[in-house]
Amino acid sequence: MAHAHGEYYLPQPSYWPIIGTIAIFTTLSSFAAYLNGVEIGGYGMIGGIALLLFMMFGWFRVVINESESGLYNEQVDRSFRWGMIWFIFSEVFFFAGFFGALLYTRVFSLPWLLGEGDKGAAHTLLWPEFTENWPSNGPAGIGGDFESMEAWGIPALNTLILLTSGATVTWAHWALKADNRRNLILGLFLTFSLGLTFVGCQAYEYSHAYTHMNLTLGSGVYGSVFFMLTGFHGFHVTVGSIMLITIFLRSIRGHFTPKHHFAFEAVAWYWHFVDIVWLGLFIFVYWI
Repeated sequence: MAHAHGEYYLPQPSYWPIIGTIAIFTTLSSFAAYLNGVEIGGYGMIGGIALLLFMMFGWFRVVINESESGLYNEQVDRSFRWGMIWFIFSEVFFFAGFFGALLYTRVFSLPWLLGEGDKGAAHTLLWPEFTENWPSNGPAGIGGDFESMEAWGIPALNTLILLTSGATVTWAHWALKADNRRNLILGLFLTFSLGLTFVGCQAYEYSHAYTHMNLTLGSGVYGSVFFMLTGFHGFHVTVGSIMLITIFLRSIRGHFTPKHHFAFEAVAWYWHFVDIVWLGLFIFVYWI
């Protein structure tokens, strides 16, 4: 059983990390299967996401109960802060990999295939008839004709939505430190409402892309990079919204004090990170 031991806190063995690992593996492997035409992959994705939500609900409940029972001290608080810092650090590199793929494709590989740069011989050796530039639909137009996504529509609106949500969560943080419970709850409500609105707008954008623009995951390298970057970001916004709803409900129940509210800060850090990633997406995927 979990208990405090002197300066350190010793948690009981937990099965939640194992369940989370199984959920993520199931979701991603099923998604890969679905993309390759395996029908059962869609059902596996649904099951994996459901298991992931179950894990989040169960693990959140355990940690919340431990926190409200007074088991956490300053040492645990420092450990949590460093844990969250390293988690966000790993997320930076996760998205850096996809941004790197976009950079390599646009700045290096496509110019080489056009005969430019120090590897311009690739134009003659690999694809002599290549004349395209960004956005590319793949070798010999294998991705089919499609329209690229414009920046000054839903993407610009979503940028405004996320920037506003960053301001509302900061306002809620100020209210918490000032012990203003009413403004704390209102700020959190506005923040997760804006987050869910963002996800809804992105879902509409995806539907429009597939049905009217022929822009899909199979639309060459442009479609692949576009949906991988924006899709994973949308997933992060969804997870962040769930966490915001959790601390919103906790705030209603009277949890958190001006000096004891790391869970709130962790979610706020995560949300600001999501905002920053979206700015990079808007500039390099939609605008430039």
